[in-house]
Amino acid sequence: MKKNLKKAALLLTGVLLGGSVFAQTDSVSSREFVKPFSGIGSYRTWSIGANIGAPSLLLATGGHNGFNHWDPTLGYGLSIRDQLVHSFGLQLDYNGGKVKGGVSSNQPYVTNINGERYISFSTKYNQVTLSGVLNFATVDYLRRKNAIGFYASAGLGVVYYTPTVYGATTPGIPTTASASFKSSNIVLPVGVGVKFRLTDAVNLNLGYNENFIDGSSFNGANQYPVMSHYSYGYAGLEFTLGPKSKPSIQWANPIASIRHEYMTEEQRLQALVDAQKAANDKLRADMDAMNANLAKYTTDSDGDGVSDFFDKCPGTPAGVKVDGSGCPLPMATAKPADVKVYVTEEDKKIVKEAIRNLEFDFGKSTIRPHSFPSLTRVAQLLIEKNFSLKLAGHTDNVGSSDFNLSLSKNRAESVKAFLVSKGANPSSIEATGYGKTQPIATNKTAKGRQMNRRVEFTLF
Repeated sequence: MKKNLKKAALLLTGVLLGGSVFAQTDSVSSREFVKPFSGIGSYRTWSIGANIGAPSLLLATGGHNGFNHWDPTLGYGLSIRDQLVHSFGLQLDYNGGKVKGGVSSNQPYVTNINGERYISFSTKYNQVTLSGVLNFATVDYLRRKNAIGFYASAGLGVVYYTPTVYGATTPGIPTTASASFKSSNIVLPVGVGVKFRLTDAVNLNLGYNENFIDGSSFNGANQYPVMSHYSYGYAGLEFTLGPKSKPSIQWANPIASIRHEYMTEEQRLQALVDAQKAANDKLRADMDAMNANLAKYTTDSDGDGVSDFFDKCPGTPAGVKVDGSGCPLPMATAKPADVKVYVTEEDKKIVKEAIRNLEFDFGKSTIRPHSFPSLTRVAQLLIEKNFSLKLAGHTDNVGSSDFNLSLSKNRAESVKAFLVSKGANPSSIEATGYGKTQPIATNKTAKGRQMNRRVEFTLF
């Protein structure tokens, strides 16, 4: 007995020390909330436990098979559990220990089915079971995080036991020899309990199991058809496994998570509203500043069409025409008499030569250098005789209409730009593109298409 109590003390000390280590390393800043409907992977679901307790034939169920006196003994257990959902998990348990008992003074012996009489027993056992654990009150409406949890369990397993019975030695009654044997049977454990959350990783577990055995000789005195059973009351610690960034599913409060999600979303939306309001205020301030600057640049006190900021001649009388700086334009002089201009054959020859020598890069509006001399003579002609010139660009039918129209226009503008660069008056030159709409030859032959790719010069 003393040896068993010493073992129990050592085991309990080890369990409590282990709980202390877990409690010291457990962080109170562990994530408490999980986004609703995010799946089981967001939680810690696995846990292990260790316990010590008192196995007996008498607890809660009264005497069993005649032995109505209980000798206190030590039991112990280990467990591993996977919490499948908030309210239900599967738990694998190992239990071991010894159950001892005897008869009281008013009951001299116990008789088995063979008529053998015994006064006491001692049974060593080892048991492995798989149980379903149903949690109650998994939602706490008073606290953000649950602190107490109640549960019930039921399962199925195998118990291996070695009972020893001791024969009666009462005077006047024949002595029955002591006996010992090994056996195993299916066992059905049914239990209830309560857990207290010490930290996010450590729980205090108090429970009671009644173990119903498919056999009649657990106490060594076979009294078939009465089935054997024994009880086990225990206390222990349970340690949650997994990363601290995830909460334990058995203590997580779904209502708190839903509220947290709502509050977080509300704060996020409020932050967006505040940010948008700040942006609107800044935009309004920028617009006010822009309107103030715009007023400075658009105010025209004398009504001459030039703002005061740029007006170098303020106070111009109404109706007076002004230049870009707001100053009156000089009075118009008499228009000189029109001078007739005649186009000679020599002039036409210069233009024809320019047309004949005009070439562009393929598919581009870039004039090739060998065309420059003849175009330079056309520019000199425009300057000397003050001629006007119409440039008409044309293409063949290769390519889209939009491309050819743009290409013909660009080539005519390139010729105009060259002439202007040589001193010709840009207002006297008109550049137009017609694309492929005005062919002068068939587009079915290479020669015809070449003739259609042209820029026509018209002097007037």
